[in-house]
Amino acid sequence: MKIQKIFHYAYIIFAVLFVYDAITKWSDNRNGAYMSLVFAALATFMFFFRKRFSKKFEDRNNQ
Repeated sequence: MKIQKIFHYAYIIFAVLFVYDAITKWSDNRNGAYMSLVFAALATFMFFFRKRFSKKFEDRNNQ
């Protein structure tokens, strides 16, 4: 369970890294920057999805 929480926050770390990558690529390669922004949005979505799913799973096990 503790490892899952670490991986939840790893998604946020990856999102921040992809946003940084998009900012650095913005002036040189717009297509690459857009792809990095898509990956950042996907990582953010996965953070909230996995967190919500694990909360439901935990609540179901507690009943």
